[in-house]
Amino acid sequence: MSKLGTNTNKKRKQNLEKIADKWFSLFIRLRMAASDGVVICVTCGKELHYKNAHCGHFRTRDKKILRYNEKNCNVQCPYCNTFKHGEQYLHGQYIDSIYGEGTADYLTATEQTVCKRTAIDFDYLIEEYKEKTKQMATKLGIKL
Repeated sequence: MSKLGTNTNKKRKQNLEKIADKWFSLFIRLRMAASDGVVICVTCGKELHYKNAHCGHFRTRDKKILRYNEKNCNVQCPYCNTFKHGEQYLHGQYIDSIYGEGTADYLTATEQTVCKRTAIDFDYLIEEYKEKTKQMATKLGIKL
């Protein structure tokens, strides 16, 4: 493959990853929303509208194997997610309280697993989370 083809494929995958991130983030935030769109930060308890919240990753998005893992991601306020670097300890406690003791440790132990996604993988993730998001919005009576 020519260098030009490699760069085009890389840019396509980066674009698809951004789209997958958008739908996954929206799903995570709606999954935790009340019918009025209010969510609660899992680390500080602040109430905010899902449009103003973040999809906080317990183990960072750089850990590709966990980037789209629903147990790894929960609603966080921008302050906790950005300025407090995700409040990992509190986030881990929340994960264990929801999914069972040791879940946060399991996520941490799997984070080094190599994960290389293809454009087809991203296409699948986009379709999956677009559908899940639409279903969740319908269930909540929220118009996207």
